[in-house]
Amino acid sequence: MKKYILAVVSISVAAIAYANTVTDSSALVNQQCKISAEAVSTLKGLRYGNTSIRKDVASLINHHLKTQENRDLAQKTLNMMVDDKTTDVASLENKYCS
Repeated sequence: MKKYILAVVSISVAAIAYANTVTDSSALVNQQCKISAEAVSTLKGLRYGNTSIRKDVASLINHHLKTQENRDLAQKTLNMMVDDKTTDVASLENKYCS
């Protein structure tokens, strides 16, 4: 029984360590950019304020991306999207997600 518990604990610790060190794939980062562009476009269309858009979309970014470097880059891109006068999703994607 002790060996079984030890094995379960060891596997759990290894799984948690792996989950915390896995980096975001480039496909995930690109997908997050597209989601951000769509969210920004939609919220601009609903006449949300820039601060509200930044706050709401930043929570999506922080929820989906694990790597701090990718979060920072996504946040910077988000700020540029919000400041851009463009409200069209395709235009935002073409400008910021390529």
